[in-house]
Amino acid sequence: VTISPSPVSFSAPSRVKDRIAKLIAGEGIDTLSDDKLVELLQAEGFDIARRTVAKYREALGLGSSVARRRAKLLAAA
Repeated sequence: VTISPSPVSFSAPSRVKDRIAKLIAGEGIDTLSDDKLVELLQAEGFDIARRTVAKYREALGLGSSVARRRAKLLAAA
């Protein structure tokens, strides 16, 4: 029996990073945690772990949900 993986499970890191950046750029008042990003990405067919999301987010120069929430509060003040 041969199991053929779905093409999304072996996505190029650049595709995943691009999607993470777009999700974070589109977040509203509520910031997306790494766990929430994993849920959204998995719903889109990406097979990814939270630690990988955190690694890619940091590589993109994007802060954690706490840091982004803090920055939004400071910008609004």
